[in-house]
Amino acid sequence: MMIMITAFVLGAAFGWIRAARRKAERLDRLHYAVVHGLAFLVVALFVSVAAGWQFS
Repeated sequence: MMIMITAFVLGAAFGWIRAARRKAERLDRLHYAVVHGLAFLVVALFVSVAAGWQFS
């Protein structure tokens, strides 16, 4: 669970920085942050399930 929270936070930070480099408005930055956070979360969830399935 902690890995997924960390992945979401890192993805959100990455998305916020990416939007800031493009000189986006605040809501656009928030949108980038949420979308990137969710994408990182899905990848972390998939890796977590795959690792649990592989090693169990």
